[in-house]
Amino acid sequence: MNHDLDARLPVTADDVEAAVDLCLETLDGALTADWSVPAGELDWDCWETLEHAADGLWAYAAQVGSRRTPLDRYVALRWHRERPGGPANAVFGQREEGPAALLELSEAGGALLAAVVRTARPQVRAFHSYGVADPEGFAAMGVVETLVHTEDVVRGLGLSWAPPGALCARALARLFPEVAAAAGSDDDPWATLLWATGRAELPGRPRRVFERWHSAPLV
Repeated sequence: MNHDLDARLPVTADDVEAAVDLCLETLDGALTADWSVPAGELDWDCWETLEHAADGLWAYAAQVGSRRTPLDRYVALRWHRERPGGPANAVFGQREEGPAALLELSEAGGALLAAVVRTARPQVRAFHSYGVADPEGFAAMGVVETLVHTEDVVRGLGLSWAPPGALCARALARLFPEVAAAAGSDDDPWATLLWATGRAELPGRPRRVFERWHSAPLV
């Protein structure tokens, strides 16, 4: 990658805000579109997909912010699915408000996660099913969830976008260090992140099936 310096920088609260702002800017012009269509290759529709991404921002903020929650479970929110096979969320948008409700949830969730990450001590740890994480890890998870699920929605709605390579490179290095380390100097960070999350092919590499990322702090 041509982002070696950026890739070694930590993922920050500013990155969370940047990712969410890009999401909002991209989708703001599609509020009258049909959000019931499938989101890319997912089994969820566009509404469910962005709702899930927004829910993740809220949940990650709660996870980092709670000092009472033990390191073997999530914060005791009430999670449920609105239909079999749909995402399990604790936060849902008001359908009668239309897709604008999802942008509100995303904006608010991003602000909450950024604020919590910005003020948390680096030594703070919180549970995630992929590994107990630090504030930077939750920031990176918020960035990746926002970027890749925005991509899913963009594909479903027939839009186009491309987030900055440096932002993608930092998130990739934090959550997929083995992928970042193996990437060539000319590899595009956004394309590599999509490959790492099972959403795209890369020349000379088999299609990757996403299983998990590296939540635990990097040594």
